[in-house]
Amino acid sequence: MGLFKDWLGEAVASEPRDPNAIALATVDQQGLPDVRLVLLKGYDDRGFVFYTNSESQKGEELAANPQAAFVLYWKSLNRQIRVRGRVEAVTKEEADAYFASRHRGSRIGAWASQQSRPLDARSTLEKRVEDLDREFEGKDVPRPDYWKGYRVIASSMEFWQDRASRLHDRIVFSRADDRADWTKLRLQP
Repeated sequence: MGLFKDWLGEAVASEPRDPNAIALATVDQQGLPDVRLVLLKGYDDRGFVFYTNSESQKGEELAANPQAAFVLYWKSLNRQIRVRGRVEAVTKEEADAYFASRHRGSRIGAWASQQSRPLDARSTLEKRVEDLDREFEGKDVPRPDYWKGYRVIASSMEFWQDRASRLHDRIVFSRADDRADWTKLRLQP
């Protein structure tokens, strides 16, 4: 985790936008992989946290198969980190605290969007935002029950550093479960 913290810190200093963007992969009901960008919102020794609508496609996929993988890629540093592991929901208190820290417009947006469902017109969504903005005027915008946080509990982490002549550095840390010690392995480029 120390190496992760160092690399993310360097990315925050060098990447022009969203150094915490992760390409998150899940598996759908047919066993096909599905990937999209989300923002990593926290990490510690327990794992890596992101938030989303649990009724979205990714939320439904995680409910059916609580496993995920993600990659962070930083072009300015010629580095990437790949992470794989099981997924669990964060506590209600963690989700509430993070939701409360979000910009008011983002909180309203979480209520307005029925993420991953068909939308007849952009104006329908915009009208829903206007209605909710009026409904919550002068009030705190609470976290909807379906808006949750997820923690990826890593079973493997690969650190990749670009090198000349495509002789990249690849170091993998892995463990049998979240109570086991990490092992370190260097891979061929």
